[in-house]
Amino acid sequence: MIENKKVTAVILAAGSSTRFGKTTNKNLEVIHGKTVLSYSIQAFSQNKYIDDIIITAKETDMTTIHDILNKEKLNKNIKIVLGGKTRNESVKNSIEKTESDIVIIHDGARPAIKQKYIDECIETMKDFVGVTIGVKSKDTVKISDDNNVVINTTKRSNTWLIQTPQCFDRKILLDMHYKFQNDEVTDDCILLEKNGYKVKVIEGDYTNIKITTYEDIDIIKNFLK
Repeated sequence: MIENKKVTAVILAAGSSTRFGKTTNKNLEVIHGKTVLSYSIQAFSQNKYIDDIIITAKETDMTTIHDILNKEKLNKNIKIVLGGKTRNESVKNSIEKTESDIVIIHDGARPAIKQKYIDECIETMKDFVGVTIGVKSKDTVKISDDNNVVINTTKRSNTWLIQTPQCFDRKILLDMHYKFQNDEVTDDCILLEKNGYKVKVIEGDYTNIKITTYEDIDIIKNFLK
């Protein structure tokens, strides 16, 4: 029963924001009077399954994030953990700080996440050890070699653009981080896939975009009204 499992949410906010086009952390950009990170924190704070929250942060952002938390009315225990040099390190640092049964990992820069996707992600953990939200590709996706010559074309109906949140059995994910600690990966599902675990994809929606470039701010403003 999921109701008997302890769930920790890990919100990643320690990235370098190199493609954002500004010197500031994109998670601290203000939209409609609130930071991008605040929207993500509030979403998980309001969720019925979440027991506590861990936020990864760069050392230079610690004070600012503490100030954000002090201003919010939150009903969950929240801990800030120093992020690593890579996403892998940030996740590993976080899940080492909890003994929860399940961890649900989310990009702080996806502020439009809906409660129903957090719920579905966690509820699907009854049958899987790894679950992710994703959307079907609207475009044809081609695979190329290193010289940009096409070698394969994916079947669009089976091609997914992966988002967060992603849910995992904490012990299994931590073991995979130790086992593949030298492998650079773009999401945590890959670590389970490398070891033969089955990962379930739940169809989300296209409003759950990740802010990557500054132009994304104008798009997300409409979703957060």
